[in-house]
Amino acid sequence: MLDCAHQPHLFNRDYWFDLLWQHNSLGVQPIVARTWGDRCRAWLFLADTGNKRATGLANYYTLAFRPVFCGNPDERTKLSLVIASARRLRQRPIRLAEIIFEPVPREDGSAELLVNAFRAAGWMVSRHPKTASWTANVEGKTFEQYWAERPGALTNTVARKRKKAIIATEIHTRFDPAIWAEYESIYAESWKPTEGSITFLRALAEREGAEGALRLGIARHDGEAIAAQLWTIEPDRALIHKLAYRPTFAQLSPGTILSVAMFKHVIDVDQVPLIDYGTGDEAYKADWMDRRATLDQIHCRNPAYARSWLAIARNYAAQLARPDQHA
Repeated sequence: MLDCAHQPHLFNRDYWFDLLWQHNSLGVQPIVARTWGDRCRAWLFLADTGNKRATGLANYYTLAFRPVFCGNPDERTKLSLVIASARRLRQRPIRLAEIIFEPVPREDGSAELLVNAFRAAGWMVSRHPKTASWTANVEGKTFEQYWAERPGALTNTVARKRKKAIIATEIHTRFDPAIWAEYESIYAESWKPTEGSITFLRALAEREGAEGALRLGIARHDGEAIAAQLWTIEPDRALIHKLAYRPTFAQLSPGTILSVAMFKHVIDVDQVPLIDYGTGDEAYKADWMDRRATLDQIHCRNPAYARSWLAIARNYAAQLARPDQHA
């Protein structure tokens, strides 16, 4: 019920949570809350961080955390299932004092669902914007139509850089150890080499490659690999996971040239309806994307613990200072 056939989104699948656990370096323990109804199931995957605290089972590469369902329950049933899990997490022997979920999408109703369910189960809940995601709706479009909608500054930069140097691009849909070694070499030299875990990314690329969902792009100059991008595709979107380039070739804008090739492939070949640029509010994403959406952090506190009331008091004081935030 948690495989690719039943879960169209990567971050809802059993092997995604398996990868998170296999590459967990924090020494935390798992908590999996499962509830079921008439021909439907719900799961909340948590990580017990000690001292009666837990978080959603997620890492740096998780672009969306949400409850996972199977059996196509309606909204009322989803709420009932999550309420049941939330109540169980307040009871012995688990009896958690605090749970933090992030990044939780608003647009699909996941944030509202968690807030309403945990409040109904007796938790004290606060919600705050955590980060943002950027998407481009490309359904029914060709790449040329999409590209014609981009800002002139971007399209002119690409045209200018292509005249400056010849950069060849290639897109791999299956995992190749030699190509991955080039990706790792570029990643190690990139401007953000300490992010996340390269071993986690390799495991993800291997699995997605086996499923035919990998899109690993390489840009070359005079035969040398100088930029790389890790994407995957799902039935309803393409996901951009990680970009990297060699800083010594920055003046050639190899990452931008490779992005053009990647966008063209997923639009014209894979014909995905949506492209998701992942989390983060970097200014350059607005040139490639059309829509910004907020992802929340949801903080649930068990009122059975005195420390929860102290935390709520501090949170309330902070809310008074930031009236634009969600309570």
